[in-house]
Amino acid sequence: MTFRPIVGTLAYIWDRDNDVVLMVSRNARPDDDQFGKVNGLGGKLEPDEDIVESLRREIREEALIELTDLSLRGTVTWTNFGPKDEEWLGFLFLVTDWTGTIPGSNDEGTLHWVPRSRLLQACDEDPTVREDAGLNMWAGDRHFVPLVFDEDPRTFHGTMPYDGDQPKSWTYHRL
Repeated sequence: MTFRPIVGTLAYIWDRDNDVVLMVSRNARPDDDQFGKVNGLGGKLEPDEDIVESLRREIREEALIELTDLSLRGTVTWTNFGPKDEEWLGFLFLVTDWTGTIPGSNDEGTLHWVPRSRLLQACDEDPTVREDAGLNMWAGDRHFVPLVFDEDPRTFHGTMPYDGDQPKSWTYHRL
């Protein structure tokens, strides 16, 4: 079987001064495959774009800002992901500086700042802790979101096979 993923970007925009991360609550379109989830911002690579151009375009469309400081933190492959059992290759970025004013919402839902401690709390293995954090993220996010924010300067490269809404496993390497 040949792996032919959808290539996409996912950014965690971190306001270091206030230690908060911009997230989107996907609550605008009930037909959205990610309806009800809280996620970073990003989207699909378009033809003739490189991955950084794609990220900049997606963030410009979703948050009306221009990125001025970003770093690639890792890549993740997701297989059999979500309600359509899609294959994805995601490039995950940490954004620490930008220009512009972020609106309260976009076509996908409500934009809001989440304390980074609460985001990382939502990544705890114990599902009751995740529920207490009040962030309905994808179950697999708990594995890689802490790697986006850790102090290790090396990029991580992971794979996460899914069974619909639930990850079956997680492995990664650092380079």
